[in-house]
Amino acid sequence: MFILGINAYHGDSSAALLHNGQMVAAVEEERFRRIKHWAGFPSESIRYCLAHAGIGIEQIDHIALSFNPKANVGKKALFALTQRPSLQAILDRLGRQSKTLGIRDELASAFGVEAESIRAKLHNVEHHDSHLASGFFTSPFDRAALLSVDGMGDFVSTVLAKGDGNRFEKFSEVFYPHSLGFLYNAITLYLGFHSYGDEYKVMGLAPYGEPVYADEFRKMIQPKGDTFELNLDYFRHQRDGISMSWDDGSPKVQPFHSELLEKRLGPALAPRAEMGEREQNLAASLQRVTEEILFHLLNRLHAKHPVDDVVVVGGCAMNSVANGKITRNTPFKRAFIPVGAADNGTAFGAAFDVWNRVLGQPRGFELTHGFWGPSFTAEQCLASTRKYPVTATVLEEEALFERTVDALCDGKVVGWFQGRCEFGARALGCRSLVADPRRADMRDIINLKIKFREKFRPFAPSILADHVGEWFEIDEPSPFMEKVFPIRAEKRAQIPAVTHVDGSGRLQSVTKESNPRYHELIRRFHARTGVPIVLNTSLNENEPIVHTPEQAIDCFLRTQMDHIVLDRVWVDRT
Repeated sequence: MFILGINAYHGDSSAALLHNGQMVAAVEEERFRRIKHWAGFPSESIRYCLAHAGIGIEQIDHIALSFNPKANVGKKALFALTQRPSLQAILDRLGRQSKTLGIRDELASAFGVEAESIRAKLHNVEHHDSHLASGFFTSPFDRAALLSVDGMGDFVSTVLAKGDGNRFEKFSEVFYPHSLGFLYNAITLYLGFHSYGDEYKVMGLAPYGEPVYADEFRKMIQPKGDTFELNLDYFRHQRDGISMSWDDGSPKVQPFHSELLEKRLGPALAPRAEMGEREQNLAASLQRVTEEILFHLLNRLHAKHPVDDVVVVGGCAMNSVANGKITRNTPFKRAFIPVGAADNGTAFGAAFDVWNRVLGQPRGFELTHGFWGPSFTAEQCLASTRKYPVTATVLEEEALFERTVDALCDGKVVGWFQGRCEFGARALGCRSLVADPRRADMRDIINLKIKFREKFRPFAPSILADHVGEWFEIDEPSPFMEKVFPIRAEKRAQIPAVTHVDGSGRLQSVTKESNPRYHELIRRFHARTGVPIVLNTSLNENEPIVHTPEQAIDCFLRTQMDHIVLDRVWVDRT
């Protein structure tokens, strides 16, 4: 049985394919379209998933769409009657809903077949059900507490639930217009970060400031019972809606804070404005209050379902700083945050929801790695190099690893392209830039000469999983780079390039089972230097993570990267 999961007409459009309950492929549309967070119909992602499985669209048995226009209709009607949102806000919502109703026709058009030949049964899976399924049904836990927190999906921003076997039961929900994700998004826009998905930049800025505005943010959002509520005087979305457009491209969201917010905090910043002490303090204050609300939700969830294990999903689960504090600030002992915890992961979440809950099939899959996209052979990589002014040498594995470690120890920055590409926002060792974490100047070198981005942005330490406890104060797995932990004080001076200003690091724990070649690279660097860590950042430059060898070479040539490895092909400039 084949189940196709789709996240369509929304940011981070994506597709995933299950075969008899096992995920076989998953990829985001941005990888093909080369526009970050691409929204629209993910036809190329679907095409890849089908090609990887060697099947046609006619062979799909079920199609799961992570959006249900019929969900919470009563709540929507009551809100419209009492709050009287603008006509434009209503039209925007209806426009997206109308598109999702024509999925069969979209598929037929994309694949050049008659709509009648697509025999799959269509399932509209509620947005947060897709989130919950993406985390719980792929986790190692048979029983767990479940928390889904994001901006908004199907009129819901937050769900507290429990999972047991192939079922979950909801305790509490937060409905529109109240949303922790909207608060973070509103302040992100207010600070001049206007690109969709820029919240992670505010999270990276926060350690440079002090939470001196925390009391002001506590006026904007307060705990209420098991959940929370916004003070809507600070926002306009309840009246005007969230103005989001994409036109088959990157989503664009307009600011939606009110005049009161600027009266309290000062004028909003223009895009790409310089970040000063005020902005750093605002980011720190927002992060502090966001964590307070998240830990309130988790503690109330544990009171309702007192187990050791928790699954956290939704856009707010991309807040790796908060994720790293869960076991210290709540009674939970283990926290699982899947790769693609944001809306991209609802593609495989919707598919697992159909497999496990709708069809009643038992659990049989665990998400242990994030490598679900296209791959390219050494022969294909070598052929790609012939199109560019580069020299390429095919090496045996032993020589390749030794040359790469030589380069890292010599202060070089190396592109590392191998295997199936990662799903999600973070490079995990298959489409990565790697460097020596011991060099204090390496962060500035990469930010200014390769990534061309803000200087305050940190880099990740990829660490051999067996050594996490030696270098970090918390010894927990973080295979998807989803948690930030404090680096041990005595170790920070040894790895300045991956130590953030507050002494923390967003680590990726690497096992031999999950990524053998990347693990071997780090192991050899460890053998040479005594440090079981390499600096890891995504192989790209103000674009989606590279997808093909050609895109990798193009990135190599337009930046000051020193070398690039494509599978077993060592590449230098001519």
